[in-house]
Amino acid sequence: MSDRNRFLGITVLGDFILSEGVESVLENLQRVGATAVACNPTVTAPAEEGTGSFQPPIDAGSSPRVFDRRLFGKTCLWVRSGPSYRPNTAFYKDSPYPPRRVNDLTETNGDLIGRFIDKAADSGLKVYLQIGAAQPSGLRDDDRPRLPNGQIPAKRMADTASLASHAVRAYNRAYIRDLLEAYPRISGFRPDWPESPCYTLGEAFQDFSPHVNQWADLHGFDFEPIQRHVRAFWESLHGALTTQDLVDFAGHGRGTFAMISLLNRVPAVGEWLRLKSALSTDLLREWREVITEFGGEDRELSTNAFMPPYNLVTGLDFATASELCDSIAPKLYTMHWSLMVKFWGDELLAANPDFDETVLVRALVNLMDLADSGGGTKIADYGYPHPDQPHPIPDEPQIRKIAQVRAAVGDRATVYPLVHGYGPPSDFRRRLQLVADSNADGVWINRYGYLGDEKLDAIAAVWR
Repeated sequence: MSDRNRFLGITVLGDFILSEGVESVLENLQRVGATAVACNPTVTAPAEEGTGSFQPPIDAGSSPRVFDRRLFGKTCLWVRSGPSYRPNTAFYKDSPYPPRRVNDLTETNGDLIGRFIDKAADSGLKVYLQIGAAQPSGLRDDDRPRLPNGQIPAKRMADTASLASHAVRAYNRAYIRDLLEAYPRISGFRPDWPESPCYTLGEAFQDFSPHVNQWADLHGFDFEPIQRHVRAFWESLHGALTTQDLVDFAGHGRGTFAMISLLNRVPAVGEWLRLKSALSTDLLREWREVITEFGGEDRELSTNAFMPPYNLVTGLDFATASELCDSIAPKLYTMHWSLMVKFWGDELLAANPDFDETVLVRALVNLMDLADSGGGTKIADYGYPHPDQPHPIPDEPQIRKIAQVRAAVGDRATVYPLVHGYGPPSDFRRRLQLVADSNADGVWINRYGYLGDEKLDAIAAVWR
C-alpha cells in the first residue's frame, strides 16, 4: 500500500539538530521521502557524567539502548539542556509551575530549532512539536499519580503527572500558548502520554490521587467504592494470587470469560477503567480547546497512544480521542512490550513466590496479546532486547493491533502507527513493512537517533 504521497513522519529531537546541523538532518529526511517531522523545543550539550539526563533514556534502569547515529560524537552520553526559546512569563501568571529557565544553551544555540522549523516548513514538510501531555518541568510529588493506597508507584518508567491536576492543566495552557507564539509556523502538536502509562504494574494501577478524587466527584463517578475495590484487587495481586487464578488466562481462550466474570463480580473495576478513559478524554479535550483558542482551527492535535489492549488500562479511548484529534499515533514499541512482561512478571512472582512461572508468563503474553501461539514461557525469555537482538514480538499481534485501532477510530481521524527505530536493521525493516502493508494512513518513526544509513535506506525502499 506504499506510495510517494503516503504520510511519513520522523521524530528528530533537538539534540541531533545541534549535533549534525539543520541542513544535514533535512537532507536525510528528504532522502527517505518524509512528509512530516516532529521536534522538541529543547537544546542540549554534553555534560559531566551523572549530571543532567542520560541519552538514550535508561527506561527505569532497564534499557541497553545506544544510538545508531553519533550524538556529539558518542552513541550514549549525559547531556544538559535548556529551552530553545525565551518563554513569555506573562502567560504563566495563573500557573503554579513557572516556565523553563533560559540558560547559556538558549543564548548560544536556541535559534537553531526555530531555523530548523522554518527550513523544514519551507521544504514542504509538516512540522510538529512533540512534548509531554502532562509533564511540567520540576514536577512536584503533590501532582504525581497515586496507587489506591495513596502511595506514589515505585520505579515509574514515565514521570507523568496526574491528568486531573489543576496546576498541570494551568501549566499546559500557558506552555501551549507560549510555543504557538514562539513557533508560529508549526503544523500542530504531538502530546505524549495523555493517559496513565502502564509500563510497570504500579503505573497500571494509578491514579488515585486527590486530584482524581475531586475530578471524579465532579463528573459523576462514585470514587470511594472504586478506590476500595481496586485497592483490594491490587492487594490480592501481591500475596493472594495462585496459579489456578491465572490458568484460564494462560490457556487458548486468553482469559476472555474470566475477565468478563471479574468485571461482572466486581463492577467497580470496570468503573475504574471507565473513569480513566473519561479523564484521558477530558485532558485531550482541553488540549484541543487551547490549541484552537491560541493557534486557530487549522493547528493539528496528533496524540501518541498505547496500543490495544494496553489502552484499556491507560485510559486512552480511541473512539472518543478521534473526535478531538486530527490523527492518532498508536505506539508499536515492541521492545517495551517485551520489557513489560518482565516488569509485571518479576513483581507478581516476587509477591507470589509459589506461583508457576510458565503459567504466569503465558497469562501475561495472552493478556497483552503478544503472540498467537508459542512465545516465551519464562520471564527470562522477555525483557529489553539488546541493540543487535530482534524484538520478540511476531507480526500477527502487531497487524491485529493496528486493525483494532483503525476500526475504533473509523474515518474520524487518521491513524499513523508509531514504529520505534531501535533494534537491528532487519528487524526494524520487518516492523516498518507490516505498517506499510496495513490499512494505516501513514507512519511515524521514533526517532532519528536510531536511524543509521542502513535504516534510512530501508525506509526509502519500503515506503517509496
